[in-house]
Amino acid sequence: MSQKVLFITPPFTQLNTPYPATAYLKGFLNTKSIISNQCDLGIEVILELFSSEGLNFLFSQLATHNPQLSANAQRIYNLRNSYIQTIEQVIAFLHGKNDALAHVICDENFLPIASRFNQVEDLDWAFGTMGIRDKARHLATLFLEDLSDLIVEAVDPHFGFSRYAERLGRSAATFDEIDQELKSPDGLIDGILLRLLQQKIETYRPTIVALSVPFPGNLYCAFKCGQWLKKHYPEIKIAMGGGFPNTELRSLSDKRVFDYLDFIMLDDGEAPLLNLIEYLDGNCANTELKRTFALQNGEVVYLNGSASGDFSQSEVGVPDYSDFLLDKYLSVIEIVNPMHRLWSDGRWNKMTLAHGCYWGRCTFCDTSLDYIKRYEPSAAQLLCDRIEQIILQTGQIGFHFVDEAAPPALMRALALEIIRRKITVVWWTNIRFEKSFTYDLCHLLKESGCIAVSGGLEVASDRLLGLINKGVSVVKVAKVTDNFTRAGIMVHAYLMYGFPTQTAQETIDSLEVVRQLFEAGVVQSGFWHQFAMTAHSPVGLNPSQFKVKIENEKPGTFANNDLIHSDPTGAEHELFSEGLKKSLFNYMHGICFDFPLQDWFGFKVPRTTVAPSYIREAIDSQDFESPGPNAKVYWLGGAVAVRYFSKKKKNQTFEMAELTFVNKKENLIIQLKQDQGKWLFEQIPEISVSSNKLATFGELAKDFEDQTGSDLVLFWNSTSMKNLRENGLLML
Repeated sequence: MSQKVLFITPPFTQLNTPYPATAYLKGFLNTKSIISNQCDLGIEVILELFSSEGLNFLFSQLATHNPQLSANAQRIYNLRNSYIQTIEQVIAFLHGKNDALAHVICDENFLPIASRFNQVEDLDWAFGTMGIRDKARHLATLFLEDLSDLIVEAVDPHFGFSRYAERLGRSAATFDEIDQELKSPDGLIDGILLRLLQQKIETYRPTIVALSVPFPGNLYCAFKCGQWLKKHYPEIKIAMGGGFPNTELRSLSDKRVFDYLDFIMLDDGEAPLLNLIEYLDGNCANTELKRTFALQNGEVVYLNGSASGDFSQSEVGVPDYSDFLLDKYLSVIEIVNPMHRLWSDGRWNKMTLAHGCYWGRCTFCDTSLDYIKRYEPSAAQLLCDRIEQIILQTGQIGFHFVDEAAPPALMRALALEIIRRKITVVWWTNIRFEKSFTYDLCHLLKESGCIAVSGGLEVASDRLLGLINKGVSVVKVAKVTDNFTRAGIMVHAYLMYGFPTQTAQETIDSLEVVRQLFEAGVVQSGFWHQFAMTAHSPVGLNPSQFKVKIENEKPGTFANNDLIHSDPTGAEHELFSEGLKKSLFNYMHGICFDFPLQDWFGFKVPRTTVAPSYIREAIDSQDFESPGPNAKVYWLGGAVAVRYFSKKKKNQTFEMAELTFVNKKENLIIQLKQDQGKWLFEQIPEISVSSNKLATFGELAKDFEDQTGSDLVLFWNSTSMKNLRENGLLML
């Protein structure tokens, strides 16, 4: 018997785009001619709940149970007819339809208003340049968040748009609380989820249901699906995989988990899933399963006897987004910051450029796990092939490359391939702020469609960056972020506080560095998170080396990744949480740069020791460029024309060349000595990005010296050439 797989992403992950794990696995099974289907029950539950029928049911439940409501929740209930009347149009608008509705939404006489709208008077400055449609989407998002507040208060405290019962999955050392919750009566979300699940089972008739659990926020619903399937379809085998089990369940021993599931698989899912299918088809023994937990003779066992290796990036196939309701995702704007909104606004096809992390040394990261430590890049040509196929399949040109850190060399090769193929694509990704990101490389990435990057600045302190083994310094970060910003690429910084031994002084100095980066305009968005020690990171594996002590030495029987620790030499890190986040929120909106740092905290903090112009001086100290002889030179622009003429100055005549470069914005005209201009004019076709015989800088330097008798390095750094390099002449 051949198996038929149904991949399910349980509620909730994202509103604006499907999480890609099941699309990857479905694409892989396509290469093996194995039938599979997939669904994102998160977006489908949201669409059922936030409909006129769904809200009717919600408000009728409140009328029946008559809970004690806060003044805000009571207001929403009193306006229930307005919510029911407007919900369908608002959802259609967030689907990208009914654009004309933006006008009446912005008149603020269409949507019912509750507490989330208290910030609306501050929106004029934010949307003055962004347009009425974006403002309307933000107001529509607040409308949904008001309803969410009512649900959390009066119906289901676990609810959240991008997570559900997340608290149950976080640091769940034992299965007790989740097990207890699963045995409680079904709630509002449970009812919708299970009704949709039944429809999927009846439609697709799978023999295997594979549950993808990337986050703690969709763990509970995965078990809820398993519970219902065990009761109603016991013949269906249920497997779980994804980011949560990969990091949290590696030492699983609680057999109650298998009341709801049959198998839990770790790390890349392709080979384990294929082995499971072979096992269920009777073609191998269960001892030959790969990285799989199961229950045998009443005990949890880990089966990893497969002789087969993992599949390379060239073998896994093209991610397949079929079956997803791609036109039903919601583009919401939770925060008006143009960079921050990318996580919730727009439909992004998610892909990875490489397996693992090319750096793989950060001491806070799970570098001992396969998804980080096994680095394998894809070829740029293969990536472009897949990009073109996914665009044809989804009709969407937006891509989010979800690498741990996209490799600069591969980004360069991909950008060149995109430009050569003339593919129109818009993309963003995660990077390390390393020196490889010169202005020229950033310019190339922009030309290929890159609009934004996110990267880890982390602690913004050179001492702590050294402890983290980040491989960057604050000065390097300032220069790199300036390069991206000058190229027109937005920058988001991941920020960390509470790293072992971090003092109060270092925390405040880090905040000052962040303030200066935002004030300089080289970072546009950020997010602070408190350091969490994990069992698979260098800190977790060697705590004494970082002067911390692990408090929960005994492994949990369920989740076992987060380690409770004490930091005797560091500050009381939790005290800084609110002040750091509040200051950052204001900096992201371009305000409050002149506030004393002390004002963000309700307790006394040290004065910063960072010089007021530290970041500005770091940015301005860009070094004289001494090009490497093996660097390639590229011309991204179009045609060039040359005119030769003579110029007289102080009774001397100079033979000159005027080069006119045509580009999309305006013509660029530069004047050079005739021999230099003639040389440059002749080189342009040879160094065009579409040329197959690109010269190195060393080869060009020798030719330039032979033709003109001058030094190409000095010429390269001249004012005229710098102007040309701002407009498409790159050295990479």
